[in-house]
Amino acid sequence: MKPGVTLRILLVEDDELFRLGLRMRLQQEAGIEIVAEAEDGEQAVELANRYPLDLVLLDVGLPGIGGIEACRQIKQQHPNLPILVLTSRSEKLLISRLIEAGAAGYCLKGIPSESLILALRSVATGASWWDQTATTEIRAAFVVGNTATSPTQAHEPIENPLTKREQEILALVATGKSNQEIAEILYIAAGTVRVHVHAILQKLEVRDRTQAAVLAIQKGLVAKELLRS
Repeated sequence: MKPGVTLRILLVEDDELFRLGLRMRLQQEAGIEIVAEAEDGEQAVELANRYPLDLVLLDVGLPGIGGIEACRQIKQQHPNLPILVLTSRSEKLLISRLIEAGAAGYCLKGIPSESLILALRSVATGASWWDQTATTEIRAAFVVGNTATSPTQAHEPIENPLTKREQEILALVATGKSNQEIAEILYIAAGTVRVHVHAILQKLEVRDRTQAAVLAIQKGLVAKELLRS
């Protein structure tokens, strides 16, 4: 988001009191506007089609089609609209399903409001934001993907189209680092990181950073030693 630009948010939460408190807190923040509210999955999809939005803040435990399916449908219709999930659940399967559905981030309810606002702004700029639990699971999935091999895999290694530098950047993308953070870690310019991320998306034939991370997990495209730092 550019300075001075208002972040337009669709707030999706079925608990009326929690939604009210969240809306009041977020709208105290300069540059944030709650343009619409939904209390179930179907309504979330409908409102995402009706309003120009910059981000969806989405609960998972919704009535109707549920939060994960709502996330999937919204991303199908609006691939460039980031979705940040706010939930009280942290099961490994849930995290995996959120990634597959296209969520750009995940926060546990109870997160300090300042951290939630930072997460919203980060996701709106194209970064990922994953709770520490989710980050641990993603890192573990990378390790499993790179160590668990069948006899067939031992003789037929997966062809990796990424350069070593691209693998380093993708590993950091998968653990929620922004372009600027990656630039600082690798001592390169943020613009260089953007070029590499674009190349990664093109090579893997995916549309966003989250999909690239999922594919890397599934195919074992990032060496496990890159995730030990």
